[in-house]
Amino acid sequence: MNLQPTLEDELIIMRPLREDDFEPLYNIAKDPLIWEQHPCHDRYKKDVYAEFFQDSLKSGGALIIIDRSTNKIIGSSRFKPVKNVESAIEIGWSFLSRNYWGGRFNKSMKKLMINYAFETVEDVIFYIGNKNIRSQKAVEKIGGIRITESRHQHLIKDSKDDWTYRINKGKWKI
Repeated sequence: MNLQPTLEDELIIMRPLREDDFEPLYNIAKDPLIWEQHPCHDRYKKDVYAEFFQDSLKSGGALIIIDRSTNKIIGSSRFKPVKNVESAIEIGWSFLSRNYWGGRFNKSMKKLMINYAFETVEDVIFYIGNKNIRSQKAVEKIGGIRITESRHQHLIKDSKDDWTYRINKGKWKI
């Protein structure tokens, strides 16, 4: 699976993250309210964000999100293979400008990424901080189910701070 495709619909364009995206993306990320429920709640600080950005570039799976109507960068997200699992991909590290919270842009981004992932994998996984209620609700809204059963242990991240959500290809409806 190509981890950095270009994906688009009527609302957004998603393309591979580039070095020159740092400043426009940091202008969004410097809003502390974006990170208040996130385990890394100080990511709004430029030095902390710079590490996150460099890690995103190195990941080989980071995508920038652009509002098609304004051609402005509004956020980013990533694909990452799930360790030791051939038929699963993680979607995460996602954030949007607060002007785009609450519905159709997040749904559009996730729909594009999930539909693309299901061309090659059976499961899409989200690891979400256990205190990140906004992200939990957003993933549940698109059909994510929190998994805790031992039969899915191979998908569950070994962390007391994260919960694992799964969308199976056979149950995907959007």
